[in-house]
Amino acid sequence: MPFLPKAAQYMLLSALGFSLMSLFVKLSADLGIPVMEILAARALVSLVLSFVTLKASGIPLLGTNKWLLTLRGFVGFLALSLGYYAVTHLPLAMATILQFLNPAFTAVLGFFILKEAVNAGTFSCIVLSICGALAITAPSLIGSMSDIQVETFSLVAIAFGIGGALCSGFAYVIVKKLSKKEHPLVIVFYFPLIALPASVPFFWDEFVIPDLKGFIYLVLVGCFTQVGQVHMTKGMQLESASKATAYLYMQVVFATILGVIFLN
Repeated sequence: MPFLPKAAQYMLLSALGFSLMSLFVKLSADLGIPVMEILAARALVSLVLSFVTLKASGIPLLGTNKWLLTLRGFVGFLALSLGYYAVTHLPLAMATILQFLNPAFTAVLGFFILKEAVNAGTFSCIVLSICGALAITAPSLIGSMSDIQVETFSLVAIAFGIGGALCSGFAYVIVKKLSKKEHPLVIVFYFPLIALPASVPFFWDEFVIPDLKGFIYLVLVGCFTQVGQVHMTKGMQLESASKATAYLYMQVVFATILGVIFLN
């Protein structure tokens, strides 16, 4: 993709990685694997990949701004927990669209925290993204208020999807702030470092030993997570938080295509 800016290339690769991750989250959940177990598996694979890469590169594991790195880990864990619930209880494209309210939240938070300007184009995108989210969730709202038979989805799952998007926006702003001084792999490393121990208590009593197919799906969730996280962090280094995350809207396209092909 030589005709695209480097930041756009990174963010599009990130969008593809996250779309494939969401697909295998959905497939894993369909096998009866609990959401928090999927999250823990993702964190374990990502932690191992990040640790091995950092050690091989001779990069210090814990970085310099440990407090902000730890906060990024906790906020990311919360965003992912809410987002995974939405992905496993809603159609893939719908959950993805809700998650992609996060560029709107990123732009607003970036304005207040990073002092990034929000121009007319960015504001228009915020309005359009909110309208898109309202349009996609309208059937469930209409279905709950009328006798018309329409396909309905859990309002709780929708609320969790929006909450996950808000937390993702905050996490992206933190990543942007960290990217000025920290190595991308260190930023990526902190998320599974926090998420793995945080997720264990939530699935320990209902732990499911996956079969071979489930095991492969869980490993792929972690691998595609790493692809998405590393390229997203690199893209955030080169572009403002609001503009960089806007490229991630391509995940809606990728998710729709993958949903049609693999999930009917």
